[in-house]
Amino acid sequence: MKINPITCAVLAALAVNYAYADTTTTPPAPATQPAAATQPANASNAATLGIVTVTAQHTAEDMQDVPITLQAFTGNTLQQLNIVSFDDLIKYLPNVTFAANGPGQGNIYMRGLSTGFLGNQSSATIAPFPNVAVYLDDQSMQFPARNLDVYMVDMERVEVLEGPQGTLFGGGAEAGAIRYITNKPNLEKVSGSAEASTSVTDGGAPNNSANAMINLPIIPGTFAVRGVIYNEHDGGYIDNVPSTYTRQPTDGGGAMAPYVAAGATPVANNYSVAQNNWNPVDTQGARLSGLWKINDDWNFLIAESYQDLDAKGQSSTYPIGIDGQTLGTNQITSFVPAWNNDHSANSAWTLNGQIGDLSLVYTGGYTTRHVSEQQDYTGYSRSAGGMYYQCTGTSAGLSSAGKPICYSPVGYWNDTVASTHQSHELRLSTPEDYRFRVIGGLYYEDFNIDDHMRFDYKTIPSCTPENLASALAGGYPCVANAQSSPGVNLADNTAFGENAERGYKQEAAFASMSYDIIPDVLTATAGTRYYHYSEWETGTEFYTEGNMVNVPNGTYVGDDTVMNYHQSYHGFKSRANLMWHITPDMMVYYTFSQGFRPGGFNRTTSGVAKLDGEAQYQKPINYAPDTLTNNEIGFKTTFFDDRLLLNGSFYDMRWDNVQMQFFNPLVLGNTTFAVNGPNYKVDGGELQFQAKLTDGLSLIGAGSLNHAKQTNSPCLINNIPGSAGYNTCIIETGAVGDVSSFANPFGTVGSVPAFSPRSQYNMRLRYDWTFNGGFKAFAQAGFNRTGSMYNQPATYPSGAGVTDITTVELRYLQAGYTTVDASVGVTKDNWDVSLYGTNLTNNHASVFTSSAQFIESEVPIRPRVLGLKVGFKF
Repeated sequence: MKINPITCAVLAALAVNYAYADTTTTPPAPATQPAAATQPANASNAATLGIVTVTAQHTAEDMQDVPITLQAFTGNTLQQLNIVSFDDLIKYLPNVTFAANGPGQGNIYMRGLSTGFLGNQSSATIAPFPNVAVYLDDQSMQFPARNLDVYMVDMERVEVLEGPQGTLFGGGAEAGAIRYITNKPNLEKVSGSAEASTSVTDGGAPNNSANAMINLPIIPGTFAVRGVIYNEHDGGYIDNVPSTYTRQPTDGGGAMAPYVAAGATPVANNYSVAQNNWNPVDTQGARLSGLWKINDDWNFLIAESYQDLDAKGQSSTYPIGIDGQTLGTNQITSFVPAWNNDHSANSAWTLNGQIGDLSLVYTGGYTTRHVSEQQDYTGYSRSAGGMYYQCTGTSAGLSSAGKPICYSPVGYWNDTVASTHQSHELRLSTPEDYRFRVIGGLYYEDFNIDDHMRFDYKTIPSCTPENLASALAGGYPCVANAQSSPGVNLADNTAFGENAERGYKQEAAFASMSYDIIPDVLTATAGTRYYHYSEWETGTEFYTEGNMVNVPNGTYVGDDTVMNYHQSYHGFKSRANLMWHITPDMMVYYTFSQGFRPGGFNRTTSGVAKLDGEAQYQKPINYAPDTLTNNEIGFKTTFFDDRLLLNGSFYDMRWDNVQMQFFNPLVLGNTTFAVNGPNYKVDGGELQFQAKLTDGLSLIGAGSLNHAKQTNSPCLINNIPGSAGYNTCIIETGAVGDVSSFANPFGTVGSVPAFSPRSQYNMRLRYDWTFNGGFKAFAQAGFNRTGSMYNQPATYPSGAGVTDITTVELRYLQAGYTTVDASVGVTKDNWDVSLYGTNLTNNHASVFTSSAQFIESEVPIRPRVLGLKVGFKF
């Protein structure tokens, strides 16, 4: 598709907007009814900024009266900005970063509170729980390293709550929370909408999307249903280029040299899977909700949501290909079919009512999620660990018998995950107009994950009857299939993996009290939450060993480690704030808040960090929760009759006993493990503004500035009684005659944490006007800037210039980047049409650089997109 130069010029006006761009929302709904947005189609023509209503404190209130740093995007704003995914949303979120391996495969961080991200293999089993909570209405959607990518269509609003929310939202909201709030059925009005778009990606395949909504009062004033369906196809833009894989004498630290010298190293190629635009993504889903007004005091809402995400290929690129060749922008050399299929369903119900003067809310939900993912792991074959499972005939391979020979270097991993998440919450609250107000509740959740992970890089032939007979007759050795327990025979090429179940049950009680010391002027609030977690991990970790050489497939040789771990913990997390309305339009506040996230388990407790053959460190079975304490002052103001809004906050946060993960096969063993480590301190500030320059012209902006650093430097202590150096810091590792220093993996005092850019900011301009015949038009313009950041803590080895990769924890500097978006459009009666463009400067940047696949990989932002969108409403 060729784009007319005039169209490109028009698209040079940018579409970026933000929390306050939607100038009008519905006033707070009565406590007995779910809030529903009924905004005018072109609210931004209003002469003032208007009110944005949120429920960040489990009560409907003007966001200018909420004493925390808060951003809210109403449904109208989301449509104006063409936001449907978190990748779209994050451009407008200063103080939020996202380590992403692709759709539905990432971790969200707020205010730089991160210790790095290792990638997705085994993440359902080994990754710590996230410290930013994700909610769909009142249902928690959290998941280790795999945030559910909720498709944002027919949304009432999205709320982004910064800082600890542990009192009201629990253990997943240590650093903050993101709340997706859907539109609810309207009891009185038949309405509907339909929208379709088509677009082109620079250097990639076309995109298209469509969605439709219908609202039907089945019994007007008593019962209504609302349904929405959507389908989006994002064309691929990453090319999997043809490549060979040639083993080098330097592979495996030189262990490959005898195989190369013997001519026993076959050359592999990826010709069967090489293709252009190999990373398309299809997202389909539906949501159906019903609202029953039982009487004037009670109503009941039930909703069913389903989403199917099918991401083909990989979302990462390689600067250097698998055979050492320099690749172009948005290219990769992958050797296996790759995909990520993510299916989720959520059933939710909410009962609202009045008991005397008290408002009661009971809400519950049940979420299921099934993920199947396969990704290339051929880079691992250049390491000593990888070639061990692919070669025989020397001490470097799995068997030293026979002549040297290597088999295919092509490897991959396959992960199949199923999870269930059940939750129930009961809240009672006093009337919002009382001088002394109380909200309290009980909470219960049951979260279960079932993970079947396979690392399939063993290419030595398995011991079928024919292969075994040949091996025993003096032929090349064979290796029996791994087993996870007696009678469970795995695939021929599976070398390592786990069958694990993991989860927790949580019971909690919370209460928050507010008192107007001076009504409408000075308010004090205090609250706390008691929590009790019962956490577990069970299953087996299995692997291939030398005693599986030349034995029949199906022979169980005890090659698995049984996991049967349990722990529980409890405590309180609290908050308090003081809010002073100096004038009706000027509020200042102080907030103290605490947060935490659950602990977890490691799969094995083997000894590592060996010195002269003797282990110095025993990996722990479990690690404890970490905690966050926040002290924040801020102001929220409007001026000039609500034509200028200026909000700001300054905070000091202390993150203690922080969970960290290690994976360094040459020193710390061949499986990832987590421990509690250092403390971090974050001092920062955020500023948000919006100005109504004229009735049709708005200027919006936001930015953050953070100074994040490590405040202590614990060491990895020799914890094996009786060993030399017991109870002292480990400073050396290695074999006799080959001892080397051991760098402290926890980092150093003053170093910068991962995914913590110094600054982030954005600014945007929007103009609305009308012209002949009742046409309404708009144009939007702006930019977003994200500063540079590292992907790992400071003491992790640098990845700059490294081609012989032996760890998944190399530290890379992710360069800062700027994106520019744009849209122009016209509305007439029930119809609207718009042209839009994203990343108009076609900037190339990585949002997640990693060595997680034993090769340097980058997850790029999407190239320039130019599109057309048409919508209809009634």
